[in-house]
Amino acid sequence: MGRVGLTTVDNPYDPFEQFTSWFLFDEEKGYHSTSYLGRIARTSDELSDEENNLEVERAIDEIIKYDFRNIYRKVREKASAV
Repeated sequence: MGRVGLTTVDNPYDPFEQFTSWFLFDEEKGYHSTSYLGRIARTSDELSDEENNLEVERAIDEIIKYDFRNIYRKVREKASAV
């Protein structure tokens, strides 16, 4: 299934492959997407990785649902070739 991430329509960087550049762009623009996602997602060390990933995706869907500026989008991590 792969992980999902939250990004903005104007961020040219891949949050999975180019996280540092993605993060710096996001912070410079004042979006603070990682902090926003952290406030919405109810993750826990008590949950499995799969459960936490599902919760992150749920939170991303919620953020997008209420995004009146239409700046956020969900991206999926590309499957690595074996």
